[in-house]
Amino acid sequence: MKTFTIAIGSDHAGFKYKEAIKEMLLAEGHTVRDFGTHSADSCDFPDFCFPVARAVAAGEFQRGIVLGGSGNGEAMAANRVKGVRCGVCWNEQVAIWNRSHNDANCLSLGERTITLEMAFKIVRTWLETEFEGGRHVRRIEKLDSMA
Repeated sequence: MKTFTIAIGSDHAGFKYKEAIKEMLLAEGHTVRDFGTHSADSCDFPDFCFPVARAVAAGEFQRGIVLGGSGNGEAMAANRVKGVRCGVCWNEQVAIWNRSHNDANCLSLGERTITLEMAFKIVRTWLETEFEGGRHVRRIEKLDSMA
């Protein structure tokens, strides 16, 4: 199994899953840096998603994971950072497409939308899936050139 350096962050609505996913990743041999939040107290997702995305874009981490209630705002925040491609995933098939078709370097999850078991499956699938290249390369190039 390949291991990754992973930046992770969430707001209060994704805190519980962030903590559980972080423990799973560490147990599986990945290197993880937690960008916060560090409690379930109400907070603002951009304060934690931007640092994750910036660290991935800078090459400090191979992958990033952001979490919130739905994952939507978190993905929006991450995608504001040039060089980041982040999508919300809600099942394993979407995680496969997120990586294989879009070469996503960030994953967004919504704690209020999926079970923790599904979140674990999505993260593992997302990490294991390779980018297909081919016809998808020109689309990635267009995304990156428009940022």
